[in-house]
This record gives sequence, C-alpha cells and structure tokens, in this order.
Amino acid sequence: MAYIMVDIESDGPIPGDYSMICFGAVIVEEGLTKTFYGQLKPISDKFIPEALAVSGFTREQTLAFDDPKSVMENFAAWLKEVVKDRPVFISDNNGFDWMFICWYFHHFTGSNPFGHSSYNLGSLYKGIVKDTFQNFKHLRKTTHTHHPVDDAKGNAEALLTIKKEMGLKIKF
Repeated sequence: MAYIMVDIESDGPIPGDYSMICFGAVIVEEGLTKTFYGQLKPISDKFIPEALAVSGFTREQTLAFDDPKSVMENFAAWLKEVVKDRPVFISDNNGFDWMFICWYFHHFTGSNPFGHSSYNLGSLYKGIVKDTFQNFKHLRKTTHTHHPVDDAKGNAEALLTIKKEMGLKIKF
C-alpha cells in the first residue's frame, strides 16, 4: 500500500453545492518528492467568501482554473503512475478532505482510485499517545500555509515522525 497524504481547499462546506478550489497530494515516503497539485474551476455559482479566502484565491481567479473533470482524470493517472499497488487516502481532516475528493472522483470520473475508505492522521496520533486532547501538529516541519501541497507535506512529515520516533508499525 502507498499512503497518499491529501489536503484540499474549498469555497464552502460540502461538495456539489460548493466547489473544491484546489488540492494537493504527496506520497508518504522519505524525501516527499512525489506531489500532485490541482486547481479546479468552480462547479457551482454558490460560494462563501470567508471559506474561499482561506485558499488565498479570489472568485475571479478560480473561474480561470482548470476543468474539474480533467484535473480529476490527471490525478487518477498520476496515482496510477506513482503507486505500484493500492493508494491509501490519509489526511489531517479526512471527514472534510475525503468528502470532496471522493465526490469529485465519482462525479467526474465514475470511480475513486482510493476505494471506499480513508484514514485520519489526527485520530491516529490521539490513539498512539492515548489522549484525545493531544494534537500532532507540532510534528510538522513544513509551515501550514493553506497551500494544499505545503499542508499535505507537513502532515506527511508528521506521519513519518510518528513512525520513526513513536514506533508506529506502518509500511510505506
């Protein structure tokens, strides 16, 4: 299995009514050199200005982004190229990130290369330290910028640290 750390930015709380603006993915392995970045044209006229502002883009900029179908097809092709077996989706907030990625894959390509499940990095860390009040974010090395590749890299760094320093049995 290959763990793919994913982070998305959107202009609202749910896919379909709102749009995924951009996303980043990184293969969790030493070096974190295999990345994907996509910017997607909005699929809805609806957006929440405060949600969009987190991404750092204006509505006008997003309207010039790439067609969501081609971005998702390119992401699926990238996964097929860089992952030798099964890709495993993991993110800081899989309830949110997974919802958009899964919906976009099914809506625009007819299937999801990740299958039907995802992993939550925060929950994994809480289990390892046996404390639901703890947070893994201090393990990031890359600054959390809300650029999804940066954020995915920081989260992947945290997972690598959890493996190395805390003894997580996980195979990359």
